[in-house]
Amino acid sequence: MKKLLILLLITSISFAQNATRKYISHSWETNFLNVKVTDGNYQIKLISDNIAQTTFIPNGEIYNPISHAVVLETNVLDIQYTTNESNFLEISSKTLKIHIEFNPFKISYLKNDIEFLSEKNGYTKKDSTEVIDFNITADEVLYGGGARVLGMNRRGNRLQLYNRAQYGYGNRAELMNFCIPLVLSSKLYAVHFDNPAIGYLDLDSKKDNTIAYETISGRKTYQVIVGDSWEGLVKYYTDLTGKQPLPPRWAFGNLSSRFGYHNQDEVESTIKKFEENKIPVDAIILDLYWFGKTVQHTLGNLDWDKDNFPNPDKMIADLNFKNIKTILITEPFILTTSTKWNEAIDKKILATDKLGNPAKFDFYFGNSGIIDIWKPEGKTWFWNVYKKLINQGVAGLWGDLGEPEAMPSNVLTFGGKADEIHNIYGHNWAKLIADGYKNDFPNQRPFILMRAGYSGSQRFGMIPWSGDVSRSWDGLSGQMEVALQMGMQGIGYMHSDLGGFAGDYFDNELYLRWLQYGVFNPIFRPHAHEAVASEVAKKDIVTMAKAKKLVELRYQMLPYNYTLAYQNSQNGIPLMRPLFFDEPSNLKLQTSSEEYLWGKDLLVKPIIKAGIKETEMYFPNNSNWFDFYTGKKYIGGTTTTLKVNQDYIPTFVRGNVFYPLTKLVQNTTLYSNSDLDLHFYYEGKQSSEREFYFDDGKTPNAENNIDNHEILTCSTELIKNIFSINLESKTNNQELLSKGKNGIIYFYNFTKKPKSIKINDTLVTSKFDKKTKILQLNYSHTSYKTNIVITF
Repeated sequence: MKKLLILLLITSISFAQNATRKYISHSWETNFLNVKVTDGNYQIKLISDNIAQTTFIPNGEIYNPISHAVVLETNVLDIQYTTNESNFLEISSKTLKIHIEFNPFKISYLKNDIEFLSEKNGYTKKDSTEVIDFNITADEVLYGGGARVLGMNRRGNRLQLYNRAQYGYGNRAELMNFCIPLVLSSKLYAVHFDNPAIGYLDLDSKKDNTIAYETISGRKTYQVIVGDSWEGLVKYYTDLTGKQPLPPRWAFGNLSSRFGYHNQDEVESTIKKFEENKIPVDAIILDLYWFGKTVQHTLGNLDWDKDNFPNPDKMIADLNFKNIKTILITEPFILTTSTKWNEAIDKKILATDKLGNPAKFDFYFGNSGIIDIWKPEGKTWFWNVYKKLINQGVAGLWGDLGEPEAMPSNVLTFGGKADEIHNIYGHNWAKLIADGYKNDFPNQRPFILMRAGYSGSQRFGMIPWSGDVSRSWDGLSGQMEVALQMGMQGIGYMHSDLGGFAGDYFDNELYLRWLQYGVFNPIFRPHAHEAVASEVAKKDIVTMAKAKKLVELRYQMLPYNYTLAYQNSQNGIPLMRPLFFDEPSNLKLQTSSEEYLWGKDLLVKPIIKAGIKETEMYFPNNSNWFDFYTGKKYIGGTTTTLKVNQDYIPTFVRGNVFYPLTKLVQNTTLYSNSDLDLHFYYEGKQSSEREFYFDDGKTPNAENNIDNHEILTCSTELIKNIFSINLESKTNNQELLSKGKNGIIYFYNFTKKPKSIKINDTLVTSKFDKKTKILQLNYSHTSYKTNIVITF
C-alpha cells in the first residue's frame, strides 16, 4: 500500500495537538523560526504580511526546498518575535500572527489577534499514513480543489487529486483535469498544500468537520493566506503563485474550432464562410488531423500531413494576410506507430521504465511512450517542434491530453516517479512553452491552450478549458461553477467548449444559450465533435443570424474585456466573479453560481434549461442595476422575477459607473484604441471612478511598463446642479496619447435636458431624448486631461 501523507483541517479550535509531542527548543534562523519537537522540526516563516508558511520535517527526513507552485520571495518589512520561555512563542506581521504553545503543544494562526485556524494533532505517523491536521469552525463554506462540478460549497466531498479527463460529463464531475491542493474558506482565508504528488483532499466527507489532504509522498509544507476581502485573498494567493500575463488581444475575439478540420480546403473554406457572412473571427484551431489522417495511431507525428495539407506555409501565410491566426493541437505522446518513434528512441526523449528503457503503454490512441519534459533532451526536442511551427507562422499552441491522459505508475522521469509528477505534467509543459517564447520569440505574446495544470499555472500564460463536456443542458449547467471556482484559485481564463463537445445532440436553443453565456467568458471558442457544426458561420440561416449578433457584441466589448484581463494580470482578480465578491457576508450567495459578475460592473445570469420563459434574479445590494438591453432600473438588494428573452441572457450594468464599448470590427487587428464610446447610468450620486486599459495588443509585458500602455481614468463628481466628468490618461507612450479617444458618451436616466455642457470650458451641443431620458454627447480626448461640465 502506498504511503499517504494526510493534512487534516477539523473543527473545534480549542483542541490541543498530539499529546505525545513535546516541545524541546527553538531558534531564530534567517527568515524562519525553527522549532524542535520530539518527533521532528517545524520551520515556520512569514512570506508576507498576509502569508505564513509552515513545514514539518520528521526525524530522519531532509527538508526539500523545491516548490512547483510558489514564486514569492519572503517580503515582510516588520516581523515581531515574542516569547515567554516557559509557555509560548509568537511570530507576527501587522496582519497575521502564528502562536506556538509549548504545553500542550499547539500551533495557531490569528488574524488581527483572533484565532481562525490551528493545527490539531500536528504530524502523526500511522501504519500507512502520515497526518497533519487542523481545527476550523463548523460554519465555514469551503471552496477549492481545482475544477469540479459539485456545487459551489465543496464541503462534504472527498476530492481525488489526480488530474484526469472525464469525457462527456454533465451536471456532476467529481474528478477533472485541474486538481489544485488549495482550500478557501468563507472566513476569508486559504490553505495551500505545497506538494504536487497525487492523493486526496477530503472536505468533511464524513460529516465530522474534518478536511484531509492525503498524498503518497513529498513535502509537508503548507501556506496560510488571509485577506480582508475576496479580491484581497485572491491577490495574495496569486502574489504567492504568480500572476497571469496578458494574452494577445486577438485571444479575446471569436476562435473558430472543431474536431476537426481534415484538410487545407476545409480550413480555407471555413474562414471564407465567416467572410461571406461578415461574422467577426480572429483565429482557426486545427485538431489532430493536421498531422494524421486518423484519430488513432498518429499521435506523435507532430508534422504536417502533406497529403491533406499540401502547402501549410502558404495556407498559414494566406490566413495571416487576412489577420486570421493559426492554432495547432499537440500532445506529449509519441506512439510506436508514429513517424517520430524511431527519432524519439534515438534522441532519448522519452520517460523510462525502471530498467532505463523507454516506457511503453497502451491507451485509446495506441501503444505509446510519453515525452520526458524534465529531461534536457526531451525539453529541447519538444521545444524545437514548436519553434519550427512558430517560424512557419503558427500563432497559438494547444496542448491536449496533458493530465497526462495515460501515464502508468511505474513510469520514471527526470522530475520524479509518475505519481509524484502526474499533476504537474501540464504545468511544466506550459512552462516549457512559455520559457521557449521568452528565449526565442521575446517579442510575441504566447497563446497556450491547455487541458491540465496545477497551482500557479496561470503565470505561464495558460489558457485552460473545462474538458470534453457533454453537448447537453446538463453540460452547460456546471460551467459557471467550474469557471468561478478556478478563477478564485488563480486561474482566471477557464472557459468551455461553447455549445458543448461530446455527443451529436442537435439543439439550436442549447447552442445559442451557451454562446450567450460565452459572450461573458474569458475566451469565446465554440468547439464540438464534427457530428454537429460548432462554427457560427456553419449554422442554419436563423441560428447564424442570432449567433452573429452575439459575436458582434463580444467584439464591441473589447475595451471592457481587455481591461478585465489587465486587472487580472495586476491583482489576480478573476474575470468571472461570484456574487459574494460583492457581498461576502450574504450567506445565501456563498453557495450560488447561478449568477455571476463579469468584471465588477456587469451582472449576468445564464439560462441553463430549455424553454425557460422567466427566471428569478437577485441584484447585489451595493448598487442599483440597469438592464443592459432595455435600460430598466432594478434596486440593489432585491429579488425579481424576470421575463426571459430568447436572444440574450439576463445582463445588467451597475449604476453610476462608466463602461466602454467600441465600434464593430471584423477582426481585432482592425480594432482601434481611439474608437471608444462610454456609457453611464446616471443616478445623481456624488462621485464614481473607473479605469480602462489600452496597449498595442501584442507587446509582451506591456501591462507592467507605462511606456507601452495607457490607463484612462473616467471619474465623475456631482455638486448641487453641476455634474463634472474628468477623463485623464496616464502613459509615457506619446503615440497612444496622440491618437486620443473619440466617440459618444451616452448618459442614461437623465430626467431633464441640461442647461449647458462645456468640454474644456468650450460650450458644445448634445442630443437629448426626453422620452428615453438619454443624452448623447460627442467627445474628443486628445491630451492628458479632458474636463466635461454638465449644468442642470
